[in-house]
Amino acid sequence: MKITAKQVAVSVEQSGYSSNYVQDKIAQNLRLTAILASYELDPDIRNINNEQLKALSTKLGVSNISLLVKTADDIIVARSSDPSEIGLSTRGMGFWYVAFLELFAGQQVSVDQGQSLQHFWSGPFEYSTSNPEYIDKWGYYYDGTRNYIIDPFVRSTAVSDYVKIMSPDEIIRESKAVNPGILEITGINPKTFGATSMLPDGVDPKNTKLRNRPIQYGTYTYGNVAEDKAAIREALNKGEPVTLDTKVMGKRVLKSFIPIERPEAADYVISVVMDYQAISSVIREQLFNNITTSVLLLIIFLLASYVLAGVVTRPIQDILAKVNDVAKGKFEPPLTVSSRDELGQLAQRINAMTSHLLQHTNRLGQTLEENRAVKEHLESVINGTSDAIHTVDMEGRIISTNRAFEDLYGWGAEDALVKPPYLVPATVQQQESIRLQQLKDGASLPPVETVRLKRDGSLVEVSVSSSVIRDEEGQPQSVVHVSRDMTERNRIEELLRRSEKLTTVGQLAAGVAHEIRNPLTTLRGFLQLQQEKKVLVPLHIDLMLSELDRINMIVSEFLILAKPQAVHFQQRDLRHIVGDVISLLDSQAHLFGIEFTTHFLGVPAMVHCEENQLKQVFINVIKNAIEAMPDGGTITLEHHQQDDSVVIVITDEGGGVPEEMLPKLGEPFFTNKESGTGLGLMVSQRIIQAHKGSLEIRSEYGRGAQVIIKLPEAKEPAPPAGMNIERSEDEHENQ
Repeated sequence: MKITAKQVAVSVEQSGYSSNYVQDKIAQNLRLTAILASYELDPDIRNINNEQLKALSTKLGVSNISLLVKTADDIIVARSSDPSEIGLSTRGMGFWYVAFLELFAGQQVSVDQGQSLQHFWSGPFEYSTSNPEYIDKWGYYYDGTRNYIIDPFVRSTAVSDYVKIMSPDEIIRESKAVNPGILEITGINPKTFGATSMLPDGVDPKNTKLRNRPIQYGTYTYGNVAEDKAAIREALNKGEPVTLDTKVMGKRVLKSFIPIERPEAADYVISVVMDYQAISSVIREQLFNNITTSVLLLIIFLLASYVLAGVVTRPIQDILAKVNDVAKGKFEPPLTVSSRDELGQLAQRINAMTSHLLQHTNRLGQTLEENRAVKEHLESVINGTSDAIHTVDMEGRIISTNRAFEDLYGWGAEDALVKPPYLVPATVQQQESIRLQQLKDGASLPPVETVRLKRDGSLVEVSVSSSVIRDEEGQPQSVVHVSRDMTERNRIEELLRRSEKLTTVGQLAAGVAHEIRNPLTTLRGFLQLQQEKKVLVPLHIDLMLSELDRINMIVSEFLILAKPQAVHFQQRDLRHIVGDVISLLDSQAHLFGIEFTTHFLGVPAMVHCEENQLKQVFINVIKNAIEAMPDGGTITLEHHQQDDSVVIVITDEGGGVPEEMLPKLGEPFFTNKESGTGLGLMVSQRIIQAHKGSLEIRSEYGRGAQVIIKLPEAKEPAPPAGMNIERSEDEHENQ
C-alpha cells in the first residue's frame, strides 16, 4: 500500500514538472500576445469598447481579452470580449490580487505562484471564476503607459484535456488493474478535507479550484469523513503512514493514509483502500512459510550447538581462568595458544594485554614513587618560602597552608582547617569579592596591595596574588592565595617619600629666597639712595613698586602650590573648556598677530574635572605659546581619542625649547623668559596630575613646541554637582 502511494506521488510530481514547463511556454505566448494587443489598443480605456476586444482576440488567436482597472479599493474587469467577465472583482482572489497591485505599482511580481516576467505575470492553471466548468490560463501585462492591465487568456478544450492527461487517474487505474485487492486510491488535500461545506462523496461546492479541492484526484467511495479526518491529521503529525481496520459498505477493508512531503509545495495525503480478504490470504501463506522455516532453523541450530559446545567450551574455560588471574594481579604465566581460530586469536590478544598491563603496572609504580618525591620537594619549597600560601575551596574553607602563613597571620595549619579564620576585613570585603568573581570568570589579575586581619585582630599590609585551580572540564575547584608582608617596604617607601618632600621644600625655599633676594636688593639700594639725598624720585618709586609686585606674584604662585585646594569635580566637555579659553585669549593673540586653528572631533570629549583649574592650565599653556611667537604665527589645537583617554594637543610656531632644557621644565623657578618664575608650568602639572592625567612637552629647537595633555575619559555618570572633593598637598603627593 505504501509502495503504491509512493508511485502515485512520483507520478504526480513528474506531471507537475511537465505542467510547469507547458505553463511557462503558454505564459511567454500570452506575454507576446499582450504586447501585440498594446500596439492595437488606445492607452485610455475610455476609448476602447468590448466589440473591439472581441475582434482583437480573434485576430491574435486567444480565447478572450479583458482589461482590468484600479478603483479606490478594488481592481475590476472594466472591458472584456467575454460579457460574463465584465464587472468581476478581484479583491478576494488572494495572491492574484497581490500580483495585480504590484503590476500597477510598476514592480516585479513577487508571488511564488505562476510565472513572473518583465511587466507581466501569468497565473497558474485554474477553473474560471465566471465560468467554473472551464480551465483557463491567464496573462496580465502592464507597462505603465496606459491606465489598465491587458489580460489575454486561453479557454479551450486543449488546456482542459492537458490537465486531464497530466492527472494521476490513469496511474490509479493501472495500479488497481495490476493489484485487484486495491479498491480505491485517493489524493486528499488536508487543508480543505472535512470542511463543513464538503459532501460525503468528497465534493465541495465552495472549494472547486484545482489547488483547494478536498479530493485532488481519485475517488472517495469508501469514506468516513470524521474517522478519515482524524487519521489524516495523525499521519501528518507523525510523518508516517496510519492504517485503519474498518468496515465500509458492509465490507472489511484496510485503509492506509500515507503522508507525502513536497519540498516546494504543501504536504498532502494519499489514501489506499484494500480488501481485507486479499490481505488475509497473503498473511496466512506468509505465516505458514515463516513457521516452517523457523522450525527447520531451530533444529539445525540445536544440532550445531551440541557439536560445537565441546570444541568451544574448553578454550573458553582456560581464557576465563586467565582473566580471573589478571583480575587478582597475577600476570604470569601466559596462555598456551594451540589454534589459529578466533579463540586462538583471543588468547594471543589476552597474552598481549597481560604483558602490557604488567609493563604499565611497573611504570605506574615508578611514577607513583616519582610523584611522591616531587610532592615532598614541593612541600619543602612551599614551607620554606617566606610568602604565606593558603588554598581555599569554593565555599571559602581553608584546605592547606604553609609555615609562613602561621608566622604572618598567627593561625596554625590545624587551627585553620578546624576553624576557618576571618582574614579579610569588612573594609575590603567588596573588593575581594569582585576579584574572586573575576578570577572565576577566567581573568588574570596582577597582585593587589591590601590589608588582612591577624589572629590577634590587628591589620597587616600585604600584597596578595591569587589564582584559580580548575578541573579537567575547566570548572573552578579552589583558589590559591600568596600573601607577602608589605609593612617594612611601605615604611621605607614612606620615609623616601618624606625625604623627597623635604628635598622639594628645600628646593622651593632656596628658589623663593633667590628670587625674592634680587628685588629686595634693588629696593634696599633705592631706599638708601633716597635716604642719602632726602629726595623722593618718582621714577625710583615706580621701580620699587614694580619690584614689590614681582615679589607679590612669586608669593602668590607659591601659595597656589602650598595650600590645599577645594575643588568641585563635575562632568564637562573638554572641547567647550578649550573653546572658552580661546575666546578669552583671542584679543590678546590678535595684538601679536597670532591666529588659532582648531581640529576637534565631532564626538563629545567628556571628563571629570574642576573646570576653573583646567581653564587655568590651558591659559598658562596658550599664553606661553603666545609669548613664544613675538612675530606672530598660528597656534593649532587638536582633539582626538586614545584608548580610554581624551587628548588635547597644542602646537605653536615659536623658537622651541633647547633639548637640554626639556627635562628641567616644570621645576620651580626654572624658566627661559625674562620675567617668568617657572611656577606656572609647575602649577599646571600639579592640576593635571590631580585629574589623573599627564602633561607632556615635546620640542625641536627652532621649530616650535608641542604640549600634549591627556585626561581620562568619563564613561560613568558624573557625581552630583554639589559634591566637594577636598584635596590637600599630601593627597596630591600620594597621587
